[in-house]
Parts: sequence; C-alpha cells; structure tokens
Amino acid sequence: MADDRAFSLKIITPDRVFYEGNAIMVELRTTEGEIGVLKNHIPLTSVIAPGILRIRESDSEVKTAALISGFVEILQDSVTILAEVVEWPDEIDVNRAEEARVRAERRLAEKASNTNMKRAELALERSVARIEAAKK
Repeated sequence: MADDRAFSLKIITPDRVFYEGNAIMVELRTTEGEIGVLKNHIPLTSVIAPGILRIRESDSEVKTAALISGFVEILQDSVTILAEVVEWPDEIDVNRAEEARVRAERRLAEKASNTNMKRAELALERSVARIEAAKK
C-alpha cells in the first residue's frame, strides 16, 4: 500500500540518475543550514553544502549518502536534487577521503598567506561528509 506521506524524489548527477523513487522525508545540508523535507513543504530552491543526505523511504528504512554540492528544488509533492557529486557509502574510498581530510586540516592549521582558506575549509567539509557517510 502506498504511504500517503510519500513524495517523489529524484537525484540527478551529470553522469547518471543517482536515485529515483518515493520518500517520506529527506534531510540534507544547504548553505543556509540543515533541512528536513516532508510532503507539502513550502516551495524552496537552495544551494547544497557538503554533508550527509538521508532518504527515509519508510518508517524503518533510511538510506544515506554523501552529498557534496549542487542544488535542490522542493515542491509540495516532489524534491529534485541536481547534484554535482553524490556517493553511496560503498562508492566512497575512505582512505582517499581520510588523506584529503588530513591535507585540508594541515592547510588550515598552517595559515600560509598563499593558502585559499575558503577552499581548504570546503575540502575539509567534503572529506568529512564522505567519511561520515561511509561509516553509516
């Protein structure tokens, strides 16, 4: 039986349809902060920030992924995510993400004048999102 709380969710990347199905809730991080989306949410378009994407398909089933960047369009009965990068936990190279985290932390700690601090902060956020998603 269909859940009357469900809405359509589609996640598209440049090279594939990452996810297409129904969800009763989606949680993600935007540049404005963490948001949770339920059916009949107020329409909204937002820029995605690196973090964990949680897709609640039912009361007992939650899928997680690392959502790195893109845009989200929220309508009352559907959510579309245009993601530059999104990865399921089994697609993440944890060693590579850990090395990226260490490099970013080192750049931030050194505070060298030639270091783009915003870029280093984003690299740290991306690596942490991947590591956290891989642990789920």
